Amino acid sequence: MSMTQQATPAVGTPPAPGQKQSDGRTRRRPLALRLLARPEVGVFLGAVAVLVFFLFAAPPVRDGSSMANILYQSSTIGIMALPVALLMIGGEFDLSAGVAVITSALTASMLSYQLTMNVWVGVIVALLVSLAIGAFNGWLLVKTGLPSFLVTLGTFLILQGVNLAITKLVTGNVATDDISDMDGFTQAQKLFASTFEVGGVNVKITVVWWLVFAALATWVLLRTKYGNWIFAVGGNKHSARAVGVPVTFTKISLFMLVGFGAWFVGMHQLFSFNTVQSGEGVGQELIYIAAAVIGGCLLTGGYGSAIGPVFGAFMFGMVQQGIVYAGWNPDWFKAFLGVMLLGAVLINLWVQRTATRR
Repeated sequence: MSMTQQATPAVGTPPAPGQKQSDGRTRRRPLALRLLARPEVGVFLGAVAVLVFFLFAAPPVRDGSSMANILYQSSTIGIMALPVALLMIGGEFDLSAGVAVITSALTASMLSYQLTMNVWVGVIVALLVSLAIGAFNGWLLVKTGLPSFLVTLGTFLILQGVNLAITKLVTGNVATDDISDMDGFTQAQKLFASTFEVGGVNVKITVVWWLVFAALATWVLLRTKYGNWIFAVGGNKHSARAVGVPVTFTKISLFMLVGFGAWFVGMHQLFSFNTVQSGEGVGQELIYIAAAVIGGCLLTGGYGSAIGPVFGAFMFGMVQQGIVYAGWNPDWFKAFLGVMLLGAVLINLWVQRTATRR
């Protein structure tokens, strides 16, 4: 009997012409799962559902002027929600964003009025102050390694106290003086707080700026090296640094982008109302963060989009104004926001698990 045996090759049925063999790992996922993998899909469907609901529950919403008002409310949230969302994708968040808006407006108003300067001087100085606040938050974060929660909570408390104390010291009141009769006010108002007509409906310029910033943020995230850096540092900053991503620059610049957003919204408030209340802004940071979370951004970083927060901000504006148009008690607004936030978090979790399931 032979001590050796020859192995015979297994005989298999060859694949049919035009067919490719697959081991299951390279199989293309269905279109529905690929769509669910997009962070903005869930909030888009939610925004459509909220819109349809209020179109039936609150008939005044169907009016063009009402929709313009809803878009305006959404834009004032959405402009700040965009840089906050980019920061969250980068793995951090900013609790000082709400009061930073007021700090910017107070700086421009008091500097212009007290020194009798052209308002554009105050606008430019306010921009520098806002960028400096953002840079300070980012620098302290990367130098100390402290969580952004602690760093920006400290900044939040500092700015809240400074806003009130300095305003009282300079003006003797809790609000700034009216600057509507100062040089440069009309030109600045056209840029930050003007209104234009579309089909007989007055639309605020902030709606246009909101959409422009959203398009720019989307392009940055999806088409630039900086966008790749944002996702990389949000996913794992140590791995990102190992492959050459400038983590320090990316983190600090993201906080400065939040500062820019705070400056822009602050200028809008100043040139819309001509004066600023020093105690405002508290709590708005949670609205901005919630709009980003509802828009599909994760608190853990590394995931999200710029389009999602646009729909998230629209949902906020829709609910806020829809409750009023429906004649309901506005005290329910925060309850609606809480439900929306929890619902968005659960939906995003389900979407992620469904989209990654083989």
